[in-house]
Amino acid sequence: MKTFILIHGSWHGSWNWHRVVPILEKLGHRAIPIDLPGMGRDKTPVQEVTLEKSVQAVCDCIDAIEGQVILVGHSKNGIVISQVAEYRPEKIEKLVYLAAYLIPNGKTQREYSIQDTEGVLKPYVKLQENGKTSTLDPAIYHEGLYADCDPYIEQLARVLLSAEPVASGMTPLQLSPERFGSVPRVYIECTLDKAVTPFIQRKMYTEMPCQKVYSIETSHSPFFSKPAELVEILLDL
Repeated sequence: MKTFILIHGSWHGSWNWHRVVPILEKLGHRAIPIDLPGMGRDKTPVQEVTLEKSVQAVCDCIDAIEGQVILVGHSKNGIVISQVAEYRPEKIEKLVYLAAYLIPNGKTQREYSIQDTEGVLKPYVKLQENGKTSTLDPAIYHEGLYADCDPYIEQLARVLLSAEPVASGMTPLQLSPERFGSVPRVYIECTLDKAVTPFIQRKMYTEMPCQKVYSIETSHSPFFSKPAELVEILLDL
């Protein structure tokens, strides 16, 4: 039995994994999706969320589990699982980056996001008046996030997507070869992705080589569109 900790991406929450968790559990594994601070059902004021708070929340979850875990991060929050690995390398069996930001020590997620000029989301990301959070215009949900998903997913998103903390994406990662670098990592690229495009995915896993790279022919949300295929990859790790 493996224990998978599942980390959602920007604007989302633990509900992302509602089609993946039952498949993993039916196969005898443990799957724990969590809401990062300020997201989903977590009540932390989102404007107060930092990268460090998000990382600590995942560390707290891992610390409460006996044995090692497989840490899966989607999209922006690849930065979270990287920083967690620096703090808890002995607790992590493997890092899995799902169309996720895999960036080097001293760099920020934003530095790589701005290089992704073919992505369709940026014109629809609205910075809120407080300057500390952003929201995503529903007009881009289908093309940018859920193009190959069942229609009900987009309806769920219209109800459940929330504001996203800005600070975490502007915080440089602090990673070392001895700690973060000691944890095996794999990448799952989404070849039809228009949010984190194949261009930037390949740039990242080329600069930060992984033990293995898998490809799945989906848009940005394979946990909705092809959950069984995604689980097959997770179990092949």
